[in-house]
Amino acid sequence: MTTHQTAPGERTVRRTRRNGPLALLATGHACVDVYQGAVAALVPYFVAERAYTYAAASGLVLAASVLSSVVQPLFGALTDKWAMPWLLPVSTLTGGAGVALAGIFDAYALSLAAVAVSGVGVAAYHPEAARVARGAARGSHTAMGWFSLGGNLGFATAPLLVSAVIATGGLRASPLLVVPALAGAAVCVAALRKTATGTRPAAAGGPGTGGESPAAARDDWASFVKLSGAIVCRSVVFVGLSTFISLYARQRTGGGEASGTAALFVLYLGGAVGTVAGGKLATRYGRIPVVQWSYALTVLAVAGVVLVPGPLLYVCVALASAGLYVPFSLHVTLGQDYLPRRMGTASGVTLGLTVSIGGLAGPLLGALADATTLQTALAPLIGLPAVGRLLLRSLREPALSRP
Repeated sequence: MTTHQTAPGERTVRRTRRNGPLALLATGHACVDVYQGAVAALVPYFVAERAYTYAAASGLVLAASVLSSVVQPLFGALTDKWAMPWLLPVSTLTGGAGVALAGIFDAYALSLAAVAVSGVGVAAYHPEAARVARGAARGSHTAMGWFSLGGNLGFATAPLLVSAVIATGGLRASPLLVVPALAGAAVCVAALRKTATGTRPAAAGGPGTGGESPAAARDDWASFVKLSGAIVCRSVVFVGLSTFISLYARQRTGGGEASGTAALFVLYLGGAVGTVAGGKLATRYGRIPVVQWSYALTVLAVAGVVLVPGPLLYVCVALASAGLYVPFSLHVTLGQDYLPRRMGTASGVTLGLTVSIGGLAGPLLGALADATTLQTALAPLIGLPAVGRLLLRSLREPALSRP
């Protein structure tokens, strides 16, 4: 009897067919998440050009977050019932249009409305994108890490893109920021053509993970609520740092505008590295231990950001970013596996409600900074990852993923 051995060329073709759609999805994720990072990157320019207070400027971040917090779980619930692949290009264009219009209005209320529209677009994108990506990844933590990496690269690119556009033309040049949305919509259409978007994964755990079918699995709401609480703590820390780190770095390093942009770039780029590392670490050590240790690291790193002066601030920002983002894609897959019957809802909450709700703390931090100092306002962020670590202490690997 003879056996057939797969030739190297055939294996390469199979890998290309499998990874091609995921690469396109990651690229589309990068294009849409530019607009999550762009709102925070615009804050210093609104302060400089329009003399907004810290509280007013952080209100723009709140406007982008609050509607996203409300509607993202709703879109997740819809995607539990129906595949809605058309949301990917449409929501990308909506997210870009809102940010593009934010800088051209003199009225504060209109700028708020524009960034709110952008937040709705970003919210509509993530649950369906996470569903499609989980199917394309076939249950691989590393593959989902690469998908999440796309979003983090979008975050990292945002301050550079905003600086290049606004620093040369002022806030009136903000319509140029729509370009990534146009590119992202085209990439999303290409990705959807390469994926079977109308079908759902056979098992939430994916092939080869030992998972059972979602119909036979049970939703573990208790674990999901604990996980969501930890993500809220992480969200407040990240939103607080992304909103004020640019202004804070200028104060602590004595540098100018470039030093603030550099700090924001390090915050976002460190997240990109952390996301990829998270998928690889989880494959080796398991998701729960990696997530728990990441929160412990974040406590020390955020303390360094708040307390360490001078250039070492950038090292602490990088460590804080890694600690915040190593568990990022793991949050999503854990949430999906804790709620295997409601994967869209789980994606909407882990990627949406619990992440965006951090924006609600922005105005409170801004008001505290106006009344005291930025350092005093950022100090409470040190304790939040510790609270998250306590919530994660009793979590166990979801039943779907156990052999």
